[in-house]
Amino acid sequence: MCGIVGIFDTLAKRDIDGALLDRMNQSQLHRGPDEGGLHFEPGLGMGHRRLSIIDLSSGQQPLFNEDGSVVVVFNGEIYNFPELMRELVQRGHTFRTRCDTEVIVHAWEEWGEACVERFRGMFAFGLWDRKREVLFLARDRLGVKPLHYARLPDGTLIFGSELKALLAHPGLAREIDPYAVEDYFAYGYVPEPRTIFKRVLKLPPGHTLAVWRGKAFPQPREYWDVPFQAGPRMTEQEAADELVVRLREAVKIRMVAEVPLGAFLSGGVDSSAVVAMMAGLSDEPVNTCSISFGDPAFNESAHAQAVADRYRTRHRVEQVEQDDFGLLDKLARMYDEPYADSSALPTYRVCGLARKSVTVALSGDGGDENFAGYRRYRWHMHEERMRALLPLPVRKPLFGLLGSIYPKADWAPRVLRAKSTFEALARDSVEGYFHGVSIIADSQRRRLFSPVLRRELQGYRAVEVLHRHAARAPTDDPLALVQYLDLKTYLAGDILTKVDRASMAHALEVRVPMLDHPLVEWLSGLPNPMKLNGGEGKYLLKKSLHSFLPDEILYRPKMGFAVPLASWFRGPLRQKLADAVLGPVLAGSGLFDRAYLRHLVEQHQSGLRDYSAPLWSLLMFESFLRNVMGEEVPAKVWAAAGRQAAPEPVRQPVGARVPRK
Repeated sequence: MCGIVGIFDTLAKRDIDGALLDRMNQSQLHRGPDEGGLHFEPGLGMGHRRLSIIDLSSGQQPLFNEDGSVVVVFNGEIYNFPELMRELVQRGHTFRTRCDTEVIVHAWEEWGEACVERFRGMFAFGLWDRKREVLFLARDRLGVKPLHYARLPDGTLIFGSELKALLAHPGLAREIDPYAVEDYFAYGYVPEPRTIFKRVLKLPPGHTLAVWRGKAFPQPREYWDVPFQAGPRMTEQEAADELVVRLREAVKIRMVAEVPLGAFLSGGVDSSAVVAMMAGLSDEPVNTCSISFGDPAFNESAHAQAVADRYRTRHRVEQVEQDDFGLLDKLARMYDEPYADSSALPTYRVCGLARKSVTVALSGDGGDENFAGYRRYRWHMHEERMRALLPLPVRKPLFGLLGSIYPKADWAPRVLRAKSTFEALARDSVEGYFHGVSIIADSQRRRLFSPVLRRELQGYRAVEVLHRHAARAPTDDPLALVQYLDLKTYLAGDILTKVDRASMAHALEVRVPMLDHPLVEWLSGLPNPMKLNGGEGKYLLKKSLHSFLPDEILYRPKMGFAVPLASWFRGPLRQKLADAVLGPVLAGSGLFDRAYLRHLVEQHQSGLRDYSAPLWSLLMFESFLRNVMGEEVPAKVWAAAGRQAAPEPVRQPVGARVPRK
């Protein structure tokens, strides 16, 4: 895996500051410690950090076409590059290497912007065509690899794999986007295309951006979307058999590497399925690794060991202690913007463990979104059946009243937490789903934010992110719709971001076979009962794995990669939490109501309420302000940057949808 950066003068051909580009490139040294390269020409500079995986001797970047007029910096893997290389050679192109990167420059020459439709893999790249004077940025279909960009006031475009590369540029104003603050405290991350900074955007998954020198700055263009179109009719057994074939092939093409390769093994269905496929494809024992926890309520290591024993893998286990919270500030520096998924802690540890023995690891990420594995899908479908019984004008006042008077019971089993259910039933489907996935409810965020921030939001609510995607969704089926929303938001913004930053911090490449786009397309067309059947998620996946894994693995309760935040905040993190949430950094930001901050801390630490989710999000936001913003606080940044200079926050769909073929 690698890191890429670039500086492009969109208006003229002013000289590029070589020392600045080098600093931007070096900020991502962790992504590619093996080699680095820079390329300059009038009005353009591109940089690359390399983690060598394929063609170790001749895959250096930036990489050029035959006459040097096309140059690319690339992060990722294109798994079908041998087939593309053969086709391009037949069309008259000459290759100097045997790496996937060179396929990109020749594919661009042959097919132009449509080249990305030919690529099967995970990728983010920047390509410069000197003859056409166009910079072409692209990101893979599901968003496995990241790409950030910003247009500066002087017409300069900068881009990079991580935000830290852009923040190294002195011309980038660190002005916080208030809409991104609202999004973060709703979702726990900042969904695409926003970042925490007004001037910086993420290129959305499945999009490209072609910037022509001297022309108007364009919007990103969508080249792919999850179709959710019904496939051919087949029996359950036929579908299960085909799933095994497709999954095995997706795993097989991701096992090509010239460096040690292994897999994460949590003991859950998804990672166990990947390991089972790998074992059947390898002559050597598979390298696997997992994390164990001292607290048995969070420990899956015994299940992972059972799978490791079944397939005789070379298995490594390390225990994460309950007081493993020394990474808090490190996480803020890794993610460059507020990020509140606490499973980033064990993810960082398991990536470090994997890197001790391998350079490439396969993971099971994507299984929950593709196969409707999250528990919230079951709850959503229960609520949808109840919504269908009464129209919204009846439900809204009735369940709104019940939700307002029913006591909140964080301590109770979910079936007894009727307040949340009543509140969800008082909303439409998208609003109800948003209510279920929000880490801080609308009413809480209103109390949390200061009057200044509420004015800045101008009535904006984070649910607009889901409404924007729902309006463009290719399906109105209730289950498929929420799967689609998660594929567009949670998968890219939370899960894949978490794994990318945690793995690249250790110079580890992670490959994701369950996000192979032909597999995703096929799975999206399966009927709902093959995904969620009688309350059983991942129905077809489990059925297809009966001969590969025991029922104790397939049908045990889902645990996830959780950490005991609630007890941490009442025990070993008690003082650190109070110092951070009630301290000068959050108070000085002008973003929060200080009385409500104190309410959250006191109510949680007294044991009266479980506010661990909002408190963790505040803890990580405070760490972001200290470690990324430094002495600058948002109120000062807003004033310094000036309202007129900053672009409007994105409130509408970005990119033009490509007509279906």
